Amino acid sequence: MTAPTMETTEQTPVVQLADGNDWFTVCALSRLTPGRGVAALLPDGRQVALFVDRAGRAYAIDNRDPFTGAYVLSRGLVGSVEGRPFVASPLLKQRFDLATGACLDDDEVSVPVHAVRAA
Repeated sequence: MTAPTMETTEQTPVVQLADGNDWFTVCALSRLTPGRGVAALLPDGRQVALFVDRAGRAYAIDNRDPFTGAYVLSRGLVGSVEGRPFVASPLLKQRFDLATGACLDDDEVSVPVHAVRAA
């Protein structure tokens, strides 16, 4: 099953997420602002927090904060520590590495990371 895609021109880079073996378009890369996250809904109903850094690299992690169960990570504070980009939950402030999903404040907790590309 292929998810519907937004209309784009070949010159417009788009952000795509992997869904099993298929890639589906989420939005135009130009719609994302470095340092701010957005939530995207996967075809299976899961929520993803999508981010782009100043170099144009896109990241996608689950939007669900594992400490509270709230779907809020896309609204978190974005930063970096030792060159590692992270998002801090807006609720309890735990930091999650955007590349690996690892919690930087609790080694036993992580969030799933989703394959993402700018095409």
